[in-house]
Amino acid sequence: MEVFNTVINSVNNVIWSMALVVLLLAVGIYFTIRSKGVQFRYFIEMCRLIGEKNEESKENGLTPFQAFATTVGARIGMGNIAGVGTALFFGGPGAIVWMQITALVGAASATVESSLGQAYKERSNGELIGGPAYYIEKGLHAKWLAVIFAIAAIMGPGLLMPAVQTHSTAVAIQSSFGLPFVATGIIIFILLGISIMGGIQRIGKVAELLAPFMCILYLVCGLVILFMNIGNLGSAIVDMFTAAFGQNAMYKSIIGAMIGWGVKRGLFSNEAGQGSGPIVSSAAETTHPVKQGLIQGLSVYIDTLLVCTITGISLMVTGMYNVSANADGTVLIKTGLPGVEYGVSYMQDAMQNNFGGAFGNCLLSILIAIFVFTTLMAYYYQAEANLRYLTKGSKVATRIFQVVYLFANFLGVLVNGQVIWSMGDTGAGLMAWANLIGIAILSPVFFRLLKDFDKQKKAGLDPIYDPATVGLEDKEGIWTSFVARKKARGDYENPALGYDSITKK
Repeated sequence: MEVFNTVINSVNNVIWSMALVVLLLAVGIYFTIRSKGVQFRYFIEMCRLIGEKNEESKENGLTPFQAFATTVGARIGMGNIAGVGTALFFGGPGAIVWMQITALVGAASATVESSLGQAYKERSNGELIGGPAYYIEKGLHAKWLAVIFAIAAIMGPGLLMPAVQTHSTAVAIQSSFGLPFVATGIIIFILLGISIMGGIQRIGKVAELLAPFMCILYLVCGLVILFMNIGNLGSAIVDMFTAAFGQNAMYKSIIGAMIGWGVKRGLFSNEAGQGSGPIVSSAAETTHPVKQGLIQGLSVYIDTLLVCTITGISLMVTGMYNVSANADGTVLIKTGLPGVEYGVSYMQDAMQNNFGGAFGNCLLSILIAIFVFTTLMAYYYQAEANLRYLTKGSKVATRIFQVVYLFANFLGVLVNGQVIWSMGDTGAGLMAWANLIGIAILSPVFFRLLKDFDKQKKAGLDPIYDPATVGLEDKEGIWTSFVARKKARGDYENPALGYDSITKK
C-alpha cells in the first residue's frame, strides 16, 4: 500500500504542476474577454433558462432542468465541504478567494465546453450523448486526443474520484452514528447500484428531486451559522482577501500554495474546464447549444460562489480550521481544532458547536450523504458516456463497468484519506489537460455559436440552432430534424433565409 501511495502522489504532483493552474486560469480569462463576459452579461438569461419548458424533449433525453440538476449534483459534493477544509489547511483563508476567482472565470469555460458538447452531440442506443471525446474527434479530427480524454474520464470519475466521496461520507457517518466504514460502503454500493442501472433518465429524475433540496438546506444551515457568529464576519472577510493577494504578513510564506490549492480545490468542486459538465449536459434537449452552455455556467456559480463560500466563511467565523505551513502537515495557525484531521471534520465541528453536538453532527452527515449520492450518480454517467465512445455503445461493456464502478466506490472505505484525495485530483487533472487543450483550439466554433445566439436574442427571438449557420455538419440529423419539426408548426419557415424567417416566440 505504501508503494501505491507513493506512485499516486508522484503522478499527481506531475499532473497538478503550476502549468495546469496557469492553463486553467488563462483559458477561462481568454474566454471571458473574447466572449465579452458571456457568463456575466447573460446572468439573468441563465436563471430564466433553467425553468424553460421544451416541448421537444424526448423520452430518451433530459429536460434542461434535469441536466442542470444532474450537473449541480455532480459539482456539489465533498469538494464543497471537505475540499474547502483541505484548501484552508494547505492554503490558508486566501485559498477561498482563489476558489471564487476560479469559478468566475471558470463559468466561461463551462459555458464554452457545454455549448460545444451540445453542438457535436449524437445518439447512442437511442439516447443523446456527447462531451469532450465527441467534440474533440469531430471538431479537431484528433482521434488520439479524444481517446486520451475518454480514458481519463473513465479513470477519473469512473475509478479514481468516487473513492473521495465515499471515504468522506464514511468519516462523517461514523462520527455521527458510529457506523463502521465498511457498513457505509455496503449501503452506498446497494443504493447506487439501483440508481445507475436505470440509465441517464433515472439519474436525471433522482437528481431533479435531490439537488434543489440539498442546496437550499445546506445554504440555510450556513446562513444560520453566519448569523450566530455575525460579529466575526468582518474580520473573516478581511483575512480572506488580504491573504489572497499577499497583504497579510502571516500568510505571505504560503502564497504559492494558497493559489495552487484554491485553484485545485476550485476545479475539483465546480469542474469548470474539466470536461465533465458537457458529458451530462449533452443529454439534454434544447433549442440552441448556447442555452445549455449558459445553464452550466450558472451551475458553477451555485457550486462555488454560493456553496463553497458558505462553507469557507462558516469555518472562518467559527474558527474551526487550522492552517499548515508545509506539505508535511506542520501547523502554522491553530484555531479551534487542535489535532483534528483536515477536511470534512472542520465543518462537522462548526455544525456541532452552533447547532448542538448530536443534532449538528447528524444534520451535516445526512446532507453529506445526499451530496455524495448525487455526485456519484453523475460520476457514473460521465464515465459511462466515455466508455460508450470507446466501445461503440457496447451494452456488455456497460454492464461490466457498472460492477467495476460500484467496487471503485467501495475502495473509498479501504484506503487512507490522503491518498484518496490524490487519486481524485489525478483523475480531475487528466481530464482537464485534454479538455482545456480541446476547447481552446475549438474556441472559434463556440464564438460562431455565440454570435448566432447573440444575433437572434438582439432581434427579440427565441434562439433556434441550425448547424448550417455556423458551418457545422449534422450527419445524424439531430438538429436538422428539430428544425423540421419547428418548421412544421410554423415556428421556423425556412432555415436558408436566415434570422428573419424565425418567428418571435
